[in-house]
Amino acid sequence: MPSLIGNIDAKVDAKGRAFLPAAFRRALDDAKVFYIRKGLFENCLVLYPETAWEATIGELRAQLSPWVREEDMIFRQFVAEADRIELEENGRMLIPKRYLNATGIASEIRFIGRDSVIEIWAAGQVENTFLDTQSFASKMESLMKKSRSNNEI
Repeated sequence: MPSLIGNIDAKVDAKGRAFLPAAFRRALDDAKVFYIRKGLFENCLVLYPETAWEATIGELRAQLSPWVREEDMIFRQFVAEADRIELEENGRMLIPKRYLNATGIASEIRFIGRDSVIEIWAAGQVENTFLDTQSFASKMESLMKKSRSNNEI
């Protein structure tokens, strides 16, 4: 699976339809089937290409036992809060209204490529989740130093 990167501004029409940016469609070899759900930690939507969804569900199944009530409930909720969507031939998709309402998306959106998934944000909201430039650089430096020293052991 290719790494999805970049951020692209777009629009959602009154019916909740949006075009998946061509750059993402090309990177995904014009995949047509996706799964969408609200983000776990942020107020955005997460669009999973079918292969990423299968990998995520597989990882969840491996971590959660259907024989432990709470773990079974977590799995059920994760899956129940998702919808399967298909792109039209022209690359347009219909985002269910409940997702638009849950995230405050009106008409302006931003697609953010995040490795194996694509986040969909209400315009102007993703920036609130970014660190300032200096903090980001400092945290990256710290993480990479730690990673490098772990690899040298």
